[in-house]
Amino acid sequence: MGHPVVFIILAAIMFGSAVGMITNRNAVHSALYLVLNFVTIAVFYIILNAPFIAMVQVTVYAGAIVVLFLFVIMLLGAEQLRGASATGWQFYGAILLGLIMLGLLLTRVSGTVEETVLPEMDASPEAIGTALFGSYVFPFEVTSILLLVAMMSLVIWQSYKREDK
Repeated sequence: MGHPVVFIILAAIMFGSAVGMITNRNAVHSALYLVLNFVTIAVFYIILNAPFIAMVQVTVYAGAIVVLFLFVIMLLGAEQLRGASATGWQFYGAILLGLIMLGLLLTRVSGTVEETVLPEMDASPEAIGTALFGSYVFPFEVTSILLLVAMMSLVIWQSYKREDK
């Protein structure tokens, strides 16, 4: 797989970029931290001998998705977060979910969960394409329709917002 020191360094970079993404008040800077997080995930894929998935990670997520995020941020004019704060139930819900995730992480790290062995998978472009457009064609199409509806909703909402002014 790789040397544990490399894993620890990459995990620290990924954790730091995730914290920076969440805590930054500037939405554009948060998107750039997200790019760093995606690139670090791609490096993990390279370490796992899956270069095609690493390339897809960089081009699709760090390229297209983040460009779409930046487009939406600029379209809405929401570069700076103003007055965004969690209400009472959101704060307590976030604390509860954080504790649940911490418990799951500690359970996994402590080794009380049975180790599952994944079957050896072929990560070639041909195998991924066959799986994606074979047995996963319905979820793929549903995802594309969901993204299209979200984009159309944003454009329609933005046009109504401009008419009100």
